[in-house]
Amino acid sequence: MVESVSDEQLSVPATAAETTAENPWPLHLLSQKLKAHIDRAPAAWVEAQVIELNRRANVSYLTLRDVDAEISLSVTVWGSVMAAMDTPLERGSRVVAELKPDFWMKTGRLSMQSRDIRPVGLGDLLARIEKLRQMLAAEGLFELSRKKRLPLLPHRIGLITGRDSDAMKDVLQNAALRWPAVVFEIREVPVQGVNAVAQVSAALAELDADPAVDVIVIARGGGSLEDLLPFSHELLIRAVAAANTPVVSAIGHEADRPLLDDVADLRASTPTDAAKRIVPDVGEELARVAQAREQLNRRISTMLERESDRLTQLVSRPVVAQPEGMVTVRQEDLARLRQRTLGAASTLVTRHSDRLEHLRAQLRSLSPQQTLDRGYAVVQLQDGSVVRSPVQLVSGDRLRIRVADGEFAATAAPSTPTAASESSTPEGKK
Repeated sequence: MVESVSDEQLSVPATAAETTAENPWPLHLLSQKLKAHIDRAPAAWVEAQVIELNRRANVSYLTLRDVDAEISLSVTVWGSVMAAMDTPLERGSRVVAELKPDFWMKTGRLSMQSRDIRPVGLGDLLARIEKLRQMLAAEGLFELSRKKRLPLLPHRIGLITGRDSDAMKDVLQNAALRWPAVVFEIREVPVQGVNAVAQVSAALAELDADPAVDVIVIARGGGSLEDLLPFSHELLIRAVAAANTPVVSAIGHEADRPLLDDVADLRASTPTDAAKRIVPDVGEELARVAQAREQLNRRISTMLERESDRLTQLVSRPVVAQPEGMVTVRQEDLARLRQRTLGAASTLVTRHSDRLEHLRAQLRSLSPQQTLDRGYAVVQLQDGSVVRSPVQLVSGDRLRIRVADGEFAATAAPSTPTAASESSTPEGKK
């Protein structure tokens, strides 16, 4: 019988890969091998949040959830470990725990045993946030040059807030009181817990992609540092920095500012303050319009009075009161100039007329006609030559005699020498 058992053991496959339907492992062998494999796994330190806590006599059962993802894990903590903690563990606490997997062969149950568990103190969380703040600041995500200006009067406002939260009511009520026509595009999402970062980021991306949304408000009504951790998460901070639409942070926590306040285009101290910062007060704007209208009317009245005084002064001037005076003065000047011109022209004409008469008299005195008028005559031959001496004539020549009043014909007779002609000859001189 012993030999047959030994033979059966020798026929069992050495590894799981060698098992078949005809040659399987017994169940206890699989459990033993799983137990041995899991026992060899080293312990690991993890960070998580306690969402369930059940205390028993000497053992406590915890449910830990990842701080960034929807992953939970059951953990068993012995009473000695719980007793060693300085502060009692509570639901919602953020912890780091050393976990070791354990396989219970009898029931085939895998569980996690915690050998040590420590709450994450505020100092540790603040140190992590500060380290991330310095890293993001070095990348320039908090620079003022990156921040976008909010529109003076947004047509549509995106609001990311908790479901039916007081923060949402504060923003809606105060914005409506300041500007009744304001329109909101609301996204209600978790604002704390493991789902907050993913859902707030998704809502931000959706509103940023909507061209009708002019500004986005992320609002929460304060809370503890642990509750506000999602608003210091690196994924959300980078999503806000990459948004094209201006983002307003209205977390309402003055003691420890989340990183969202640094990367947002505008930080509001509370949701109520955010409502005051994103829309103008209609009463104040109407008062400004009335004041501007009053200033405009006053300036127009002053300008009209000044111009009226100038017109009065212009009308009172002589050139405007008696405009014909300017024409009269010019008319008198024209008459005087005309008279001087006529007098100068008359004098000039008279002087030249006298000169012409003098020249005419001189010309007449030298004219052959004047000589003829004194009784002289001009004797011409038929060819028109003037007879100057009797020797030019031959008896019977036809002559033309020109006198003062006309001319007549004559015939040359034999010439008789005159005393003057005789005395002019050489013989006469002798």
